[in-house]
Amino acid sequence: MTNMIFVNLPISDLARSRAFYTALGFTINEAFSDDTAACVVISEAIYVMLLTHEKFAQFTQLPIGDAREACQHMMALSYGSKEAVDALMTSGLGAGGSEGRAAQDLGFMYSRALADPDGHIWEPFWMDPAATAEGPPEIEDQAAITSTSSI
Repeated sequence: MTNMIFVNLPISDLARSRAFYTALGFTINEAFSDDTAACVVISEAIYVMLLTHEKFAQFTQLPIGDAREACQHMMALSYGSKEAVDALMTSGLGAGGSEGRAAQDLGFMYSRALADPDGHIWEPFWMDPAATAEGPPEIEDQAAITSTSSI
């Protein structure tokens, strides 16, 4: 059996978050959604549970932090090309997300940072299949890492 991952995110506005994630091209599994939660289908093995603060609080005794104030996590999600990464960014920015940093192009890997309306950071990235199989090449000069913004 393939392991599945369910990322649970506290959100302040369920309708806004549903609209944001569907604008990225993801679907909502309505069987696991209600007026306190939405189950976003990323892939057959990856799901995001968007939970209102009240619902999220049922699963923890810790205070719920504000992802717009402090970095809590960065969730990297692979894509098949640099263009697909940029397309996701365009959709996300148009749906109320924000760009967390400029694009990073290491040659063998390209990544961006997209924060959803609640500040949760997603890092869509593309990696050269050869680097995936063999490992990344040595980067002798960190200044060679380019940061660009194509949006």
